[in-house]
Amino acid sequence: MRYILIIIATFSLSSVSALVNINTEELKKILDTDPNVLLIDVRAPFEINHTGTIDRGQNVNILRGWIETQIGDYTKNKNTPIIVYCGLNIRSPLAAQTLMDMGYTNVKNYADGFFTWKKQQNPVWISDFEPDNILYRKPELVIKNVYTAVGAAQPATYQNSNHNNNLSFIVSDDGVLLFNAGGSYLVAQALHAEIKKITKQPIRYVVLENSQSHAIAGANYWKQQGAEIIAHIEADKEIVERGDEIFMRAFALQKDKFIGSKIVRPDRVFDKKLSLNMGGIEIEILHIGASHSPDDIQLWLPEEKLLISGDSAFNERMLPIFRNTNIAEWIKTWDKIEALSPKIIIPGHGHPTDLATVTKFTKDYLVYMHDKITKILDNDGELTDAYNIDQSAYRDWRTYRELHRQNAARIFRKMEFQ
Repeated sequence: MRYILIIIATFSLSSVSALVNINTEELKKILDTDPNVLLIDVRAPFEINHTGTIDRGQNVNILRGWIETQIGDYTKNKNTPIIVYCGLNIRSPLAAQTLMDMGYTNVKNYADGFFTWKKQQNPVWISDFEPDNILYRKPELVIKNVYTAVGAAQPATYQNSNHNNNLSFIVSDDGVLLFNAGGSYLVAQALHAEIKKITKQPIRYVVLENSQSHAIAGANYWKQQGAEIIAHIEADKEIVERGDEIFMRAFALQKDKFIGSKIVRPDRVFDKKLSLNMGGIEIEILHIGASHSPDDIQLWLPEEKLLISGDSAFNERMLPIFRNTNIAEWIKTWDKIEALSPKIIIPGHGHPTDLATVTKFTKDYLVYMHDKITKILDNDGELTDAYNIDQSAYRDWRTYRELHRQNAARIFRKMEFQ
């Protein structure tokens, strides 16, 4: 019996040792050159939430114990290039061997592991930068008197507390103007606590970028503080018509974190432009055209040439196409954004940046998809052709996996009857 066990153990070890192990430099080279590789972190979600994971578009999380049942959700092609890793190269060799035993032919093990990747200061995605605060990130200074709390570049989750958009504010001698109310009463309250660390000025205005829950669900907190809520006339219509639906969807996701939240109507609405002067700072609140949704607005500081774009512009992540998104109008709106010649843009999602960067993540993507769908329709193509559009160039963008096929389908359906 002892000899049988020795033979079995020897066979198992030799099988695992037959795996192809790669180091950090080899992994980076593969990720840079092969957008189709599937990179699998086999650690538990709580580990990832605590320490982070590799920030590359090919990266997914499949718990070691679920690899057999969940790999099919990501690829059914047994020849797909797959790289498996964990923290310390303990679980990943076993997971890689399991995939090989299932018939996957191109499996590698990242032997250095995540902690080596992180130690070498390679890109890491962290689920929450402020684990002791409901905010995903605390406010940071952009330019003098202008701050933003950058939200998670991902869909709204319980973990990110619906802080997945940017919450920006302007501090003046005549009070504070806040752009976006926050995704809940508690998010608004936490943001206010951070603002109080920066200034003693009261919150005078809260501008809602649109009618999405992460922009409006904290508005009732600000009303309690005496702030005036401002929104576009179309946002007000959405709140009236769909307020209960917006509330219930956010509540279902946020659960206890949504306590105290209410959907309230704005105090003031506008159509094209609303000008304010706060302590000598000239502020223009604009609706320069439909973009992500018909009610999207922007805030322009003409002297500073800084644009708080709202959801008209994206950075670092793939934009979503909604039921009321008009691609052609969004592209036209972009021409008006370019005409402003902003030096700094605080986008709706992602870090503050320049015009060239948000153009890549917004207009260039829209034009690419519009042109591809146009060709499909001109050739009497079908929805399956839209699903198969090559979007691999965007694979490193956050939310790519969640959105790229959905976007293709929605654009196709919208353009099909134009």
